[in-house]
Amino acid sequence: MSNTNNNMNNLNIQQINNVGHYSLNFGPQHPSAHGVLRLVLELKGELVKAADPHIGLLHRGTEKLLEHKTYQQGLPYFDRLDYVSMMEQEHCFAMAIEKLAQVTIPQRAQIIRVLFAEITRILNHIMAVTTHAMDIGALTPFLWAFEEREKLLEFYERVCGARMHANYIRPGGVAQDIPVGLSKDIYEFIKAFRSRIEEMEELLSMNRIWKDRVINVGRVTANQALGWGFSGVMVRGSGIAHDLRITQPYETYSDFDYKIPIGQSGDCYDRYLIRIEEMRQSLIIIDQCLNSLEDGLVRVANNKLISPSRWEMRDSMEALIHHFKFFTEGTSYQPDDSYVGIEAPKGEFGVYLTSDGLNKPYRCKIKAPGFLHLQGIKFMITHHLLADVVAVIGTQDIVFGEVDR
Repeated sequence: MSNTNNNMNNLNIQQINNVGHYSLNFGPQHPSAHGVLRLVLELKGELVKAADPHIGLLHRGTEKLLEHKTYQQGLPYFDRLDYVSMMEQEHCFAMAIEKLAQVTIPQRAQIIRVLFAEITRILNHIMAVTTHAMDIGALTPFLWAFEEREKLLEFYERVCGARMHANYIRPGGVAQDIPVGLSKDIYEFIKAFRSRIEEMEELLSMNRIWKDRVINVGRVTANQALGWGFSGVMVRGSGIAHDLRITQPYETYSDFDYKIPIGQSGDCYDRYLIRIEEMRQSLIIIDQCLNSLEDGLVRVANNKLISPSRWEMRDSMEALIHHFKFFTEGTSYQPDDSYVGIEAPKGEFGVYLTSDGLNKPYRCKIKAPGFLHLQGIKFMITHHLLADVVAVIGTQDIVFGEVDR
C-alpha cells in the first residue's frame, strides 16, 4: 500500500512539473503551412520549446521517375517542383543537359531566358510577400498584387500557351520566339509595376502591426545561415552577399548592371525588405534584356538536341525522320556528369545529372533550397510564441513541390 502511495505521489509531482507542457500538431492541413507541412511543436503555454518538421507528404519520387524518362520527357516534371517559379526550374534542367551536350545556345535565346527568369522572380516574390502578409492578417496586399501577377501569367501564356506549367525553356534554347508585341507589353508592365511595389510598401513597411510581428522574429546569424546551407534571400538577409548571378554568372547575367540587396539583422523584416528590393532589381534587369534583344536564332541548329519545327518537316524528309527519332528514342549523351546551380527565387536550385551513354539519365539529383531552409525552422522558432511560427514559415517561402520532390 505504501509503495502505491509513493508511486501516486511521484506521478502527481510529475504532473505538476509538466503543467503547460504539451505537444501540438501544426498541420499537415493548416491554412498557414504553405503546403502539406506537419510540424510537431513542443509548447510551454504558447512558447515554442522545440519543433520537429515532418516532410514527405507530397513525395512523388521525381528523381527516380527521371531515370525512366528520356531527357526531353523529364523536362515537364521540373515545372511541377516549385510550382510558383516554373520556368526557373526547367531553366536549370535545360542548362544541365546543355552542359552534358557541351553546347552553347544563341545570344537571343539566352536573353529571353534571363527575361523570363526575372519575370518568374517577380511572380515568386509577389506570392511570397503577399501570402506572408495575409498569414499575419493583412489581406489587402494579396488582393492588389495578385492583379499584377495575372498580367505576368499572361506573358507566360503568350509565349507557351500555358499560365503555369510552361515547358518553354528547352535544352538548346526556347520552344519558340516571343510573339510580336510582347516586348512592348512587358515594357509597359515594368513601368507601371514600380508604383505597385510602392503601394505594397505603403501598406506594410512602416505598419506598426506588421513590424511588431516580423522584427526580431526568426533571426538567423551569418554563421547559422552558412552552417545550415541556406541560400537566396535566407542567406542574404543575414548580411552575406551571395548570389549565383554574380558569383557564378550564367547566361547573360554578367552583361547587365544591377544590385544585390542584403540585410543586417537576419530577421523576417529584413527578408521582407530584400524581396521587395529584388523585385525592383528584376525590373532593371528586364529593362536591359528588352534593350539588348537583337534579331537571331532562339534554338541551336542541332536536331539531336532540339526537335525540327513543323515548317521544316513540311519540306524535308530528313527533318521528319529527326522529329520521329527525337520523340521516340530521345537523345543519348557521352558518359559524363554535370551540375548546374542557378539563383532561383527561393535560393540555389541545382540539378546533378549523370549520363551512362544511353537516352535516359543514369541519375538525377535535385538540390532544393527549401529543403535546407526547412531544417533550420527548429532553431528559428524556438523560444518564440506559437503565433510567430506562421511568420517564420512565411519568411522561408516554402513550396513543398520542391521540398518533398
